[in-house]
Amino acid sequence: MIYWVLKKIFLGPVLKVLFRPWTKGLDNVPTNGPAVLASNHLSFSDSIFMPLMVPRPVVFLAKSDYFTGRGIKGRLTAAFFKLTNQLPMDRSGGAASANSLDTGVEVLKNGGLLGIYPEGTRSPDGRLYRGKVGVAKLVLTANVPVIPVAMIGTDKVQPIGRRIPNIRRLGIIFGEPMDFSRYQGLQDDRFVQRSVTDEIMYELMRLSGQEYVDSYASTVKDKLAAEKAGKQDAAKSAGQPSKARAAVRVDPAETVAPGTVTVIGAKVELRPDVVRVEDELVDPDLGVGTAVESGEVPPAVP
Repeated sequence: MIYWVLKKIFLGPVLKVLFRPWTKGLDNVPTNGPAVLASNHLSFSDSIFMPLMVPRPVVFLAKSDYFTGRGIKGRLTAAFFKLTNQLPMDRSGGAASANSLDTGVEVLKNGGLLGIYPEGTRSPDGRLYRGKVGVAKLVLTANVPVIPVAMIGTDKVQPIGRRIPNIRRLGIIFGEPMDFSRYQGLQDDRFVQRSVTDEIMYELMRLSGQEYVDSYASTVKDKLAAEKAGKQDAAKSAGQPSKARAAVRVDPAETVAPGTVTVIGAKVELRPDVVRVEDELVDPDLGVGTAVESGEVPPAVP
């Protein structure tokens, strides 16, 4: 109910007026029955504009982090995703990811439309990255057609890290249905999973016109994050003295020789023949600065 109110009355009309989204091939989306909408992923707003333009409700598998945020912002984000027909997708792998895919299969078995991003995360640079095989296992298990969807220009509307979107036009291209029924019963075959996934990614590349990179987007993101952290650490180190240099700066005139017996709270007097001249020690016997340079410390007065 709330989904339709947001789509038809509140958010939908406003977004259509502001961003004027155009579509191509919308008639390729079936009017009834299950199907997977496999899309490239350029922006957070992909999950808003694609279901906005599809007449039927679309359930998305979104990363589980969106549902577990803390504070006011985290709770509002979680509420938004729940109200817009999105389900948490655990991307950590293993049993957790398998359970998330099972949830998607249930949506398809009930005759719904399921949206998924085969890349697993947003593109860090606007290029199309290698797809993860979860989409193939999902499609082959449910034995449903795939509608490839190309989001155009959403990375310009809301680039990664930008909270307030830019007001500009965007587009969505819906490709012809892809049938993988020839692989029915082979959903656990890793070679078949990779073949189906690559076929979907090729169609997304053709529709979107993006450059294809045969690496996972998550791997590239981790590498970029590591490089950024390394540069920040290097800059921080360059702006601060090292521990070794800081140790050299200890003033010998204010220290006590090792082994000297002192009384807590008592003032320790320095040798009368050691005086300070412009932050250097002058010892009549050793010479200017010798104590600092050689590491010797004038003994305290007994």
